[in-house]
Amino acid sequence: MKTAKLDTCALTIAGSDSCGGAGIQADLKTFSAFGVYGASVLSAITAQNTLGVTSVQRVTGANLEAQLVAVLEDLPVRAIKTGMLPDAAAIGRIASQLAKQRRAVPLVVDPVLVATSGSLLVGKTALAALRKQLLPLTRVVTPNLAEAAVLTGRKVTSIREMEDAGRALLDLGCGAVLVKGGHLTGRKMTDLLLTSRGMERYSHAALPGQYHGTGCTLSAAITAGLAKGETLEAAVQAAIEFVQGCIRRSRRPLKGTIRLLEWPKTAG
Repeated sequence: MKTAKLDTCALTIAGSDSCGGAGIQADLKTFSAFGVYGASVLSAITAQNTLGVTSVQRVTGANLEAQLVAVLEDLPVRAIKTGMLPDAAAIGRIASQLAKQRRAVPLVVDPVLVATSGSLLVGKTALAALRKQLLPLTRVVTPNLAEAAVLTGRKVTSIREMEDAGRALLDLGCGAVLVKGGHLTGRKMTDLLLTSRGMERYSHAALPGQYHGTGCTLSAAITAGLAKGETLEAAVQAAIEFVQGCIRRSRRPLKGTIRLLEWPKTAG
C-alpha cells in the first residue's frame, strides 16, 4: 500500500456501505490505493450487502454541513467527490460551503440516483437541486445510462444517445461529463468523456458478471488523480484501468451472485 500524504488529500461525501464494497468505504480504499489521504463526510448509514439494502438512516443536513466545515477548515483538500446525497437540503448545504472556498477545488459528482431495481433513490426536489446547485460546480459528473436518462429526461440506450445526454449535461454548467456505458450490451464497453473541447472515447473489454461498487470506485479514482494534479483525461484513463483491475480480482460473497471488488495494494 502506498503511503498516503496529507498534501494530496481527497474528500468523499457519501453514504456508508456496511459490506464495504461501495460508498464511503470503497472511496477511502481507492484513495489509499492511489497514495492519497482520504477524508470523509457521511451522508447516510445503510445496512446492505450484495443481496440488497435493508435499512437507510439519513444524516441530518446540519450534521452533514458540520462534518464538511470541520474538514475544509483544517485539511488541505485537493479534490472532492460526492456519492449518495439524501435530499435537497443536504445538496444545498454542500453547494453553499463549496462556493465559499477561496480556492477552487475540483469536484467529482457521482450521481447516485437509481437503484438496481430501477427505482429512483431521490425525490424531485433533490434532483432539481442537484441539477441547479451542484452540477454547475462540478469538474466532472459521472452518470451511468440510467442516471444520465434521469438527469436529462431523455432515453439513453446507445452510444449516440450517450453523446447527446453528455452534451445536454454540459449545457447545465458541468465542466465535463463522463457517461459510463457499462450497461450497454456487447463485447466492448465504451465510456464517453465530453468537455467543451470535444469528446474522448474509452473502450475496453466487457467483463462478464455483476459487480458491487464499480461506480463509486471509478469516481473515487478520478478524484484521487485530480488531487494529485493530473489532467482530467489522465485521471479518467487511470481510473478506468484501476476499476478493470479490481473487477478482475473480484470475489463472490457468501450468498449473493454480485461480486465484490478487490483493491490492489498499489495503484497509479
